[in-house]
Amino acid sequence: MELYLRWLAKHEQQSGEGSPLGLILCAGKKQEQIELLELGQSGIHVAEYLTELPSRELLEKKLHAAIEMSKARLESKEEASE
Repeated sequence: MELYLRWLAKHEQQSGEGSPLGLILCAGKKQEQIELLELGQSGIHVAEYLTELPSRELLEKKLHAAIEMSKARLESKEEASE
């Protein structure tokens, strides 16, 4: 993926465009592995997809977890900028 993204940046990226990014879709993901690989720093993002609609409870749980993670990131950015 990194090779492809670098090739795009070198040969296809137009002036004024943002850097290309890659998206890997997975049936499951382990956040610790993603963090250790530092994929976000190279423009590669990993997303989980669902092959069937989960229960309402599971969707609510995932939504609340995503909100809490986003709040924590915003707070850490605010603290770093102070």
